[in-house]
Amino acid sequence: MCDTLVALKNSTADGSVLLAKNSDRVVNESHYLQFYPRQTHDPDREVVKTTNLDIPQVEETFALLLSSPYWLYGCEMGANEYGVTIGNEAVFTKEPERDKGLLGMDFIRLALERAETAAQAVDVIINLLEKYGQGGNHTCPGYSEGGYHNSWLITDLKEAWVLETADRFWCVEKVEDIRTISNALTIGKKFDRIHPEAINYAVKKGYSKRKDFHFARAFTARITDIRTWGGKGLKRHKFTTQKLLEKKGSIDTAFMMAILRDHNIKDPKKIDKWNPSKSSFNDICIHCRPIFVISQTTGSLVSHLHPDLQTHWVTGTAAPCTSLFKPVFIKAGLPDIGPRPTNNFDQESLWWQHERVHRAILEDYQTRIRIIHPDIEHYEKKWIAKVAETKSRLASQPFDQHKDNLTQLSKKAFEEAREIERNWIFDINKVPIRKRTGGCYYRRLWRKENSKAGIKL
Repeated sequence: MCDTLVALKNSTADGSVLLAKNSDRVVNESHYLQFYPRQTHDPDREVVKTTNLDIPQVEETFALLLSSPYWLYGCEMGANEYGVTIGNEAVFTKEPERDKGLLGMDFIRLALERAETAAQAVDVIINLLEKYGQGGNHTCPGYSEGGYHNSWLITDLKEAWVLETADRFWCVEKVEDIRTISNALTIGKKFDRIHPEAINYAVKKGYSKRKDFHFARAFTARITDIRTWGGKGLKRHKFTTQKLLEKKGSIDTAFMMAILRDHNIKDPKKIDKWNPSKSSFNDICIHCRPIFVISQTTGSLVSHLHPDLQTHWVTGTAAPCTSLFKPVFIKAGLPDIGPRPTNNFDQESLWWQHERVHRAILEDYQTRIRIIHPDIEHYEKKWIAKVAETKSRLASQPFDQHKDNLTQLSKKAFEEAREIERNWIFDINKVPIRKRTGGCYYRRLWRKENSKAGIKL
C-alpha cells in the first residue's frame, strides 16, 4: 500500500511543483536508486526487456532517476531530465487481473524515458496500456504472488494529471491545485478524458447508470474483495488531501517529508506511547506487523520541481521516520550508493546499511527513535538550505560549472548521511533496551524476516 501527493505552483510556498511518494512493499524487498543518462538506440535491432515482456525500443531515451524494487525493470517512483515525475498506486477493480502484461512500475519507467511533459507521459502510458495491457506478478520472489491494476500521479514543472485504470479501461483527470492518490480509484464524475468504451461497458455490465456515471464507483472492486476496504486507500487519500488543504499556499519540501513520515496519531497524548507494533494501513509511514500489516514503507521521494533547479530528495532506504532525505540532481547524476541490493543483507548497499539502523530501532522504538530525530532535523534543514543557496547562484554560472557543483553537493550530502548512520548504530547499541516493542508475535515476525535476510543486529 502506497501514497502519492502533488501540490502545484499555486499551492506551494515558492511557486514550485512538489510531488511526494512512499513506496510500500514486503519487508525484505529492498529499494535501489538508479540513474540512466540520455541514450540513443537502434529501434530496428534493440528491444526493451521489461519485467515480463519484450517491446520495441525508441530512438532516444531521456536521462532519468528511478527508485525501484530491486528485482524488476520499472520503478515505484522516478523523474526525468525534463522534470516529468511519476508515482504509481495499486488499485483493485471489478475487472480481471491478467497473468501477463506490463507492470504498473514498468509503465512509469517507459513514460519517463519517452515523455518531455506530463501530458505526453499520460499518452505514452495509455498507448502502451492499449497495446500490451497490464498484468503479471507484482510481488518480489520469496513471497506469495499478487497482482493489481494501477493509478498514476504524473507531474512536470507546470501541471499534473491523475490516470486511473481498470484493466484496459482508463480515465484521466487534470489536477487544479493539490491532489493525492492511494490504493483506491478516486476519479468520480469529473474527468477530462476517458476510454471511449468505458461508459458503455460499465452500463452493459450493470456497474453504473449512464446518467450518473462515476468512474470509481463503477469500477472499484466489490466489497467481498478484502483489498478494497482492508487496504484503507480511501481513508489515506482523505487524510493526505486534508493535510495539503490545511497548508495550501505554503506547502514546502519539509512539509511533504513530514507527511511521508506521518503515523496518523490523532491524539497528541498518545505520541509517546505509539510504536510500530500499532501500525495500520491508516498510516502514511507504514510498519509491518503480524496479520494486520503485511508490508512496510521501503523507499520515499520528495521532488521539488522549480524552473531554476529540480531537486529530488530520496531516502533510498526504508521507513522514512528513521531515514534521511538526500538531494539528487538528474543533471549531475547519482553518487555512489554501493551495489544493487537483493533480498539478502549486504553491508555494502545503501538500503541494507540503513536496515541495521531501522531494525535496531524497531526493537525499542520509543527509546531509540529519540536518539536519531535531532540528527534528522538538523541534517535536512541544513541541506535544504544549501540546495536553496546553490539554486540562487545557478543563473550566473555556465552549465559545466554548475553541473560539477551539483555533483559535489549531492556527493557530500550522501557521504554525510552515511557517516551519521554509522554513528547511529554506535549510539543505539550503547543504549540498553528499556521496553521491547510489541508482543511475542511481533518480535517473532521480525526474527523470522531478519533470519531470511541474513541480517544480524
